Amino acid sequence: MPIRFAALPGAALLLAAPALAVAPDPVALVAAREADTTRVARQIWEWAEVGYKEDRSSALLASELSRAGFKVTKGVAGIPTAFTAEWGTGGPLIAVLGEYDALPGISQAAVPARDPIAGKPAAHACGHNLFGAASMTAAIAVKEWLEKTGTPGRVRFYGTPAEEGGSGKVYLVRDGLFDDVDFTINWHPGDENSAAAETSLANRSAKFRFHGRSAHAAGAPDQGRSALDGVEAMNMMVNLMREHTTMDSRIHYVITEGGKAPNVIPDFAEVFYYVRHSRTDEVEAMWSRVEAAAKGAAMGTGTKVEWEVIHGNNPLLVNETLQAMMDAKLRALGGIAYSAEERAFAERIAPTLAKARPIESAQMVAPYARTLGYGSTDVGDVSWATPTVGFNTATWVPGTPSHSWQSAAASGMSIGFKGAQLAAKAMALAAVELYTDPALRAAAKAEFDAARGRNYTYRSLLGDRKPPLDYRD
Repeated sequence: MPIRFAALPGAALLLAAPALAVAPDPVALVAAREADTTRVARQIWEWAEVGYKEDRSSALLASELSRAGFKVTKGVAGIPTAFTAEWGTGGPLIAVLGEYDALPGISQAAVPARDPIAGKPAAHACGHNLFGAASMTAAIAVKEWLEKTGTPGRVRFYGTPAEEGGSGKVYLVRDGLFDDVDFTINWHPGDENSAAAETSLANRSAKFRFHGRSAHAAGAPDQGRSALDGVEAMNMMVNLMREHTTMDSRIHYVITEGGKAPNVIPDFAEVFYYVRHSRTDEVEAMWSRVEAAAKGAAMGTGTKVEWEVIHGNNPLLVNETLQAMMDAKLRALGGIAYSAEERAFAERIAPTLAKARPIESAQMVAPYARTLGYGSTDVGDVSWATPTVGFNTATWVPGTPSHSWQSAAASGMSIGFKGAQLAAKAMALAAVELYTDPALRAAAKAEFDAARGRNYTYRSLLGDRKPPLDYRD
């Protein structure tokens, strides 16, 4: 049966005219790669490699980007698992950040009950498997959009290891790898969809190592000097110090080595400290007091102490011009709808959460607001080098805290993969907006320059130390 068309005014003219080129939809470009995104996210989840040890995860992402036509440079900033992948010429240069390190000390299968995996000492309880995979897909989609539209512009993916306590990005910033970047886009897994303008805390960490003298704890106690006494004395003084710090202060520690047997006075002990505050100068001021406590503890216990700074991050410099733009993109996309199987998974997870929220909230986008976040991230240093925008998607069941078995479980199954897809779509849309809207670019850069101040000079909280490639040993 022939197909008949109703005559419309101007129809003959439209049929006679050559077909108009239609710009590709960035969302469709991301959707077309969903299977690859999921495959990469699941593989990195399986490997669960910790900071500066992400050899296979880094290589997988670099290989995928190389195959997509990116020029890959490995081992940047003296870090074997850090790399960049770039495509394009002219126009603005937009960076896309990708993380892929797992957390030690936690293990979990992708099931809605506590189920550690035997022989697997780490897990993606912060969802960095999703972070790396989604950012990879966004970068490839942006490259395809630039290529098909002929728009001048460059996109550069940054493979950034060791975010969890290793400050991988700080070394990249310190080495000038962001000096030519116009804008940076990043995201993070979470339990809600939000592009709120959330700041973070600056932080610094170090391992304080006390050295004493071994002896039999019962037979010759007078001949020994306990390194553990030094650690405990330091901890007591720092805990007393907490009363005399400001409200945004956060101090926490773990004793990583305290001896092996009660009847042997330990000649070595180590405590690992984090110090955080919303202001960098307050972190530095508190740090001086922590160092003084370490010295006093050593003097009082007849031991010696030394310390190694492990990582340090500046707070996030929020760019509300970019955050408002990202919030609009996220709202246009909407939240995440669960399948029947995913809802059943979520309903089993929810009772295990201390602060569970309605499962339906995964379908929503949180209200836009400017807030203070109490975590820390090495994205903070990037945000002082270039205007930076970030957001979260609901990769975990609403109410799930990061660094938990519940977040690790969801990061390895379809709820996490759906959140990663949403993140990739939002990043691709934001990049296209930046390439095509010069007024947006100008406003974001003006806000950035004003926030940093005329005489701003970047200063790393790490000093001149080299990357601690063995900090997870």
